[in-house]
Amino acid sequence: MSDGTPADLFFDAAIGLLQRVRDEEAEAIAAAGTLLADTVDAGGRLFAFGAGHSSLAAQDVVYRAGGLALMNLLAAPGLVGVDVMPATLGSRLERVDGLATAVLDTSPLRAGDALVIISLSGRNALPVEMAISARDRGARVIGVTSVAYATETTSRHASGTYLKDHCDVVLDSKIAVGDAELTLDTIPAPFAPASTVVTSALLQAVLATTAATLADRGTEPPLLRSGNVDGGHEWNARVFEQYHDRIFYQH
Repeated sequence: MSDGTPADLFFDAAIGLLQRVRDEEAEAIAAAGTLLADTVDAGGRLFAFGAGHSSLAAQDVVYRAGGLALMNLLAAPGLVGVDVMPATLGSRLERVDGLATAVLDTSPLRAGDALVIISLSGRNALPVEMAISARDRGARVIGVTSVAYATETTSRHASGTYLKDHCDVVLDSKIAVGDAELTLDTIPAPFAPASTVVTSALLQAVLATTAATLADRGTEPPLLRSGNVDGGHEWNARVFEQYHDRIFYQH
């Protein structure tokens, strides 16, 4: 690790990754934003899914001030963050065959919807099976992953494939295998993960594109306002009423 405080170096690493995804993923971000706008215009519903820490980025775009009201969290017990005890069980569940299909079987996802699947490695059975199963149902899939894992690790899905192989659009977070940006001679393991920062930024860039695309087409984007701003609750109530059949976190 070069000169500079660990905090400075982490910020430098995160900023560098953000610059890379801004420059190198611009076409994919535009395609993902357009896909979501197309789904909204066609009456489809929007869902986001991530397991473990990948769920943090999914939760960040659901019921969020300044965000699209139509984005719903696709969740299952033991897969949302580290809410399960012991936390290590969540890692094991990601490798269980058939779990993703069970989640989709009991979800509102249907043909014409769009599903964002977030998985840093994209190698476990859960995200791969979920992408395959969602597309079999007629949904379109956006994958947010680190493509590097496909060349530096072995798939844990029976097909030998990765999340990136079963998506309509792939957003590459550029995160190095292991998700730790810093090293120090006095510390035996790499540290300071940046995947949450970069993945959340990627998704917000996609949703900003979606909102602008809808507006360009003459459709008012179904955006939420902060409840801590005067008139925010009234604004949101109008959006909820207009799109009640496509919002599931209220039901």
